[in-house]
Amino acid sequence: MSGTDASLTASLPASLTISVVICVYTEDRWEDILAAVSSVRAQSHPARETLLVVDHNEALRDRLLKEYKETRDVRVLANAGPRGLSAGRNTGIAASRGEVIAFLDDDAVAERDWLRHFAEGYADPAVVAVGGRTVPIWASGRRPDWFPEEFDWVVGCTYRGLPPGRVRVRNVLGGNASFRREAFDAAGGFATGIGRDGDKRPLGCEETELCIRLSRARPDAVLLIDDRAVIHHRVPEVREHFGYFRTRAYAEGLSKALVARSVGADKGLESERRYATRVLPAGVVRGLRDAVLARPGGAGRAGAIVAGVLTAAGGYVVGSVRARRGGATFSVAPVEGGAHG
Repeated sequence: MSGTDASLTASLPASLTISVVICVYTEDRWEDILAAVSSVRAQSHPARETLLVVDHNEALRDRLLKEYKETRDVRVLANAGPRGLSAGRNTGIAASRGEVIAFLDDDAVAERDWLRHFAEGYADPAVVAVGGRTVPIWASGRRPDWFPEEFDWVVGCTYRGLPPGRVRVRNVLGGNASFRREAFDAAGGFATGIGRDGDKRPLGCEETELCIRLSRARPDAVLLIDDRAVIHHRVPEVREHFGYFRTRAYAEGLSKALVARSVGADKGLESERRYATRVLPAGVVRGLRDAVLARPGGAGRAGAIVAGVLTAAGGYVVGSVRARRGGATFSVAPVEGGAHG
């Protein structure tokens, strides 16, 4: 969640090949999926291929195969592992042919220069991962007055507190990220048992765990976020309500407990400590100030930040107890296959 400026001014490696993986699971997002694929196909730095990985939904897979049967640069695959986002991503990595594998959410669209900005980061051979900035598209047309920008991660978007520009970070955010293929050779794939599984509880943090594991396997590795690599992410109406906010914050706590168990609390919560001790208190003060100035939602935002912290902390405690008792497990497997050129 934090970093220092990275001065990378090398020229764009125009020949860098990038595969884009989009994991999909429901026909309810049909139009979103088509829009996501179209945004990839319109990139100024063309993707080598787009891989649609379908999570154990034969009807959706058949429909996508028909939709893209004449499209050579789009491939439709079945998730070869257990149900869930991590296994779907691992399936895409194994089948991909690019030197870099990028990930895009199925309900997001990428701006035209998204992959170009990713490619620029890889001009430095030390860089093994590049992420971008994710902007919310609210179903209601505007941010709810009570919803604090510090908690935009709840809806899968870039949140207040992340440093601007192109900066070095501990981890990238999974819905808008890319990795060199060698990253998976060094650290293995995404851990199953942490991330999302269709419509079940909205867990996360699989990309955090992977990035920390990658940094341990390659201590010289550089991970970046470039806020010019922008995608726009749909936020459905149900996620604009406080009930979802609270559920997602609790799930984040559960997930962070698994990450801490995997990589240790020092690394697993390193960035979160700064976020909790600096960014969130400043957000509460800002909200209370807005309330005093009679600005809409100020008190609500301050209250939501406090509630979000307490709820996530509760999830972390419960997750830690479960992990110690062996009630929550996950596994990391090497990613087989994949060839670039």
